[in-house]
Amino acid sequence: MNGGLECYEVSSVDRAEVLRYLGYSGQPMTPELEARIDGEVARCLSVCQPRGVWRTFEVIGREVREDGAPVVRLGGTALELVGSSIQKHLEGAVAVGVMAVTVGMGVERELRRLSLTDPVAQVVFDAAATTAVERAADACEASLVADARERGLYTNFRFSPGYGDLPMETQPTLLAALDAQRRLGITLAPKSLLMTPTKSVTAVVGMFGEPQASSHASCADCLCRDFCRMRGAGTPCWKR
Repeated sequence: MNGGLECYEVSSVDRAEVLRYLGYSGQPMTPELEARIDGEVARCLSVCQPRGVWRTFEVIGREVREDGAPVVRLGGTALELVGSSIQKHLEGAVAVGVMAVTVGMGVERELRRLSLTDPVAQVVFDAAATTAVERAADACEASLVADARERGLYTNFRFSPGYGDLPMETQPTLLAALDAQRRLGITLAPKSLLMTPTKSVTAVVGMFGEPQASSHASCADCLCRDFCRMRGAGTPCWKR
């Protein structure tokens, strides 16, 4: 079982991705609106403090519970991954990387302030923050890919609670497995199980003995490429 707490530098985000979260589909924009979007993106990047924590657990069993739900069991943790979707995602996996990232309470406070003072700016800032936390998740996932590479394993893509039929009830045990409340300050709302800071991501990544259909065949289209230590060293994960 490996793992670590890391800080990430997210110095830029994809402007097109920010616009996508805003629902942009090619409408004309005034110079004033473009400047306002760029200003909120810059403010978000100045406020956010991306951090992540990850651990790798061995797969120790697969079974079907009494209620008929398939479950993937991991060694060294109480975390169980339940549902047909995650069963399919991890079919053949020998280990699972578990991760949580956040861009911090500074972003959360700014979102609350803007909701009271400038709702339009809040919408743009929110889109920028969503893009920033996904960038942080890419960086954390890159650490899991590197860990798998050191083990001679291949990865697929990250899969979060709430996707498919992997229940949100997974969140408390997942965060506990990472000690994410103490290490990242992530807490959960009692009923909805939504995270605070809201701009946080949890996910799992499968690790396999063989390349997967979803594995990248090059660095060009890999979301982790900007944060990949292996690419810089000339030993990318898709080369063996």
